Amino acid sequence: MGIIISNSSSVPIYEQIKEQIKTKILQEELTAGELLPSIRSLAKDLRCSVITTKNAYEELVKEGYIKNIPQKGFYVKKINLEIAIEEQLHKIEEHIENAVKLAKQNNISKKTLKEILNIIYEEEKENE
Repeated sequence: MGIIISNSSSVPIYEQIKEQIKTKILQEELTAGELLPSIRSLAKDLRCSVITTKNAYEELVKEGYIKNIPQKGFYVKKINLEIAIEEQLHKIEEHIENAVKLAKQNNISKKTLKEILNIIYEEEKENE
């Protein structure tokens, strides 16, 4: 499935899995109706706990990205990409608002904040 987890990350492993699957759905690498690996199979591939992959799948079900069909497995749900992307943009805006507030509280200029954003964005592109 191409999921990479980092044990040194501050982000919990289940969340890393969840976010990477969500990204694959939003980028249409995983399509509606596609069967996902079983919880056990994914845990084995990623060398992590079955509970960890179970938690990731449960979160994806709650968020409406996948569905569980008992005795058959987990499948990618058909989602409205525009709405899903809009939700992600809203989350990004919230994080940027918090960064701007923190920058203002610490007298960090807009120019410096933009430089930080550009550096982080470029580093992430290199890590893809």
